[in-house]
Amino acid sequence: MTTMDTMDTMDTMNTMNTSDPNQPRPGIPALFTQPPPIRDPLITETVDLQSATLEKCLPFLKGIHSAQKDFNDYGVPALQRDLHAGFLYDALEDYPEGFVAMDASRPWIVYWALAGLAMLGEETTQFRERVITTLRPMQNPTGGFGGGHGQTSHLAGSYAAVLSLAMVGDEEAFGLVDRYAMWQWIGRLKQPDGGFRVCEGGEEDVRGAYCAMTLISLLDLPLTLAPGSQAREAGLESLTSGLPEYLSRCQTFEGGISGSPGSEAHGAYAFCALACLSILGPPEETFNRHMDIPMLVSWLSARQSAPEGGLSGRTNKLVDGCYSHWVGGCWPLLESSLVGKPDNTQPPANSLFSREGLTRYILACCQGTDGGFRDKPGKHVDSYHTCYVMAGLSATQNHHYRTDSSVASYNFTSSFSWKASPNREPGNVFSQGDRLEPMHPLYVIPHKAAEEMRLWSEAQPLTI
Repeated sequence: MTTMDTMDTMDTMNTMNTSDPNQPRPGIPALFTQPPPIRDPLITETVDLQSATLEKCLPFLKGIHSAQKDFNDYGVPALQRDLHAGFLYDALEDYPEGFVAMDASRPWIVYWALAGLAMLGEETTQFRERVITTLRPMQNPTGGFGGGHGQTSHLAGSYAAVLSLAMVGDEEAFGLVDRYAMWQWIGRLKQPDGGFRVCEGGEEDVRGAYCAMTLISLLDLPLTLAPGSQAREAGLESLTSGLPEYLSRCQTFEGGISGSPGSEAHGAYAFCALACLSILGPPEETFNRHMDIPMLVSWLSARQSAPEGGLSGRTNKLVDGCYSHWVGGCWPLLESSLVGKPDNTQPPANSLFSREGLTRYILACCQGTDGGFRDKPGKHVDSYHTCYVMAGLSATQNHHYRTDSSVASYNFTSSFSWKASPNREPGNVFSQGDRLEPMHPLYVIPHKAAEEMRLWSEAQPLTI
């Protein structure tokens, strides 16, 4: 049989079903096409919701839903790149009146779209002037960015604003940030127990700690606490003082990580805590010192469902596309911590999660017909899910590792030593044309953007 004959045969197999329209496409393992063999006999609202979700996902996982097209030999639909790029370009334009409820999230709307476009290989620097113009009035003279003009500075909004400026790049964008006021403001958010409030008078949680450390490290802010800081008056000396211990207290009896000590474990807080620890030092050191890794691996593993293959954020919760990043993004950090050495350019022989399962869920169940990604079938697409579903897909497609940067002199050496290479393991079920650009596993922006912001900031030392 010639090569052309083989391709024609595979194309025919890909486009035909047997006489039973419910039969899955060829190339899809039974694990992803059948209900789990063991079902909970106790009927509860949670069980009913899970069953309904499964029924919605199965036609997509089988490759028999009418909205799907362009399948590869593994029965996985293609990434609709052009549609997703169009959706994200539209997301940077004007919004209808109904989006007034998102006014406090304007830096996030910019970040989600830019990050998604960067993963698709689009040029984000073309938006430099618009991003600077949009974010300038959101910066407060007392430090940090609010969600909009005249709004209180918040670590989450400041995080999204600074990451957006990093992605559009150059001195004008980097110089927009008042780093001295930012340093003073973050110092006021530092708490005596080691954590951070998200805003002055606001709640203290792991999210605040991660956002703070992202800003501190990318902007090369001094670690010394500003005079008058509540934490300094309580005896702490540094912005990092007591922080690893605070994060350790957030690990729960399940093994997951909560937003604050004593709360429920949650996938997004797990990523925030692990990324924060990875900024503070090499994961093989900080994780082993401050986390129960076997318990954490057990809890994170339980977040992946079958047959869906996607990830959930909490115990007894439904699969949701955004956890492709919040939980899926934990695995590269954990794998690095278990390898225990830098320059490990080869991916581990056995991944700690099913890359195939997550890839199938993302490409089969999360793509909208007109562009954008969603939580699950039956939900609407939005910029938030588009960004984080794509970040999860990128993480499955790339191997993240650290280089030996022991000779570097700047703060947070480990956090800027990450590299990525395409994952070419035999279990890949996506087509090569579906590859996304790798993102920095801690900052979730392109590696080059993170490095350029750090280098610029390091060259402009602050005098305190």
